[in-house]
Amino acid sequence: MLDLHHTYSDTNVSGNSILNQRNTHKVITDLLTHNAQMAVIGLGYVGLPLALEFARKLDLVGFDIKQNRVNMMNANEDPSGELPRSAFDNRKINFTANVNDLADAKFYIVAVPTPVDANKKPNLNALISATQMVGSVLKKGDYVVFESTVYPGCTEEVCQPILENNSGLKVGIDFKIGYSPERINPGDKKHTLTKITKVVSGCDQEACDVIADVYSMIIEAGVHPATSIKVAEASKIIENTQRDINIALMNELSMIFEKVGIRTQDVLDAAGTKWNFLKFYPGLVGGHCIGVDPYYLVHKANELGVNARLIAASRAVNDNMPQHVANRIVKQLREDGIANMDAKVLVRGITFKEDVQDIRNSKAAEMVQHLKSMGINVTVEDPQAVPSEVMHEYGIEATSNPTGEFDCIVLAVPHKEFNEDTIDKYLSMSTAQPFIFDFRNTIKDVPRGVVYMTL
Repeated sequence: MLDLHHTYSDTNVSGNSILNQRNTHKVITDLLTHNAQMAVIGLGYVGLPLALEFARKLDLVGFDIKQNRVNMMNANEDPSGELPRSAFDNRKINFTANVNDLADAKFYIVAVPTPVDANKKPNLNALISATQMVGSVLKKGDYVVFESTVYPGCTEEVCQPILENNSGLKVGIDFKIGYSPERINPGDKKHTLTKITKVVSGCDQEACDVIADVYSMIIEAGVHPATSIKVAEASKIIENTQRDINIALMNELSMIFEKVGIRTQDVLDAAGTKWNFLKFYPGLVGGHCIGVDPYYLVHKANELGVNARLIAASRAVNDNMPQHVANRIVKQLREDGIANMDAKVLVRGITFKEDVQDIRNSKAAEMVQHLKSMGINVTVEDPQAVPSEVMHEYGIEATSNPTGEFDCIVLAVPHKEFNEDTIDKYLSMSTAQPFIFDFRNTIKDVPRGVVYMTL
């Protein structure tokens, strides 16, 4: 294990200050003097902000396999809808889908998706493909850093052999590798890339030092050197696993309190008066992080003969929530005397979380599919999602302007546009028997006589 007791706490390390330090590594010098390029492979919600930030200081190649996305970025447009056009200003960056453009890079960062397959097993196809590509252009003296979320050991057990086999070079001798987990939170305008402490690691002390110095060029919050690559991998995956477990507890409690006949929010408000009560809330857990990463840890645990019962059970609870909510809606409609085939339900929000257009692994979409499978007429409203993407991914039609009256209105994703609506707006869209299901308890001043449910 590496002895990495030093930390990089300077929150404003500039390129020039690094260059003026004694014994500056040649890779750092070459990058800062524009004698070498950095390459970022994978320009999604993680890779693009990272590439643009580094391109303030360095010459950079941004690679994505999809030419249409490359065309959008060359036109100063973020395909993920997260960044404004101004984020592309004054950047030294070449967006490309041509592998040959990577050949002159000296420092590679791989930030491609690592989802799970239909059986909830790690799908490393994109990571393996990207690693093979980097291996085909790898040279002596190069650095390769992985940011994709993986299970502990994946970088050295899967990626390292691919790099060595495809390049004919040996790690630690001819080139260096490292791992630095992404920590970007989509839709969060406060905890942005440069303001979140960056965990870094390397295959040896030199690699960790160089990787730390490179990231220190842009990370204002400072970097934290992990004692090994496996430690860095594990640190990322437990961040989301911890949240998943806590949300699962809240979801399970909400099911209990529903049967008791009390509101979960009222219970949490009371319990939250104690100083050390952890404030988590029930909800749908989707997206490409919290709803996925724990499966990678379960996979590794199974390989090691460890039964990760708590993690697996939490995933099962959270994965069941779309069906559970759909069942609650149908049950209430029946109590109101409305048959499934006659029921009209408006679902507000289809993205995986509020104030983003990302629909990957959306549990709101899964809930809609459950409702439709039970014969419910569902209208989906979402001002953030791209309708063509929703149709392509889920076969669901989305609109930004629903019309008519609805037997049930579900506030599934509290986009900022929805939060501006008062209870009067909901009542104006409701039938004579108003029924509102508000996942996050955001609608205020609900009058008596309205069936108002929360998780």
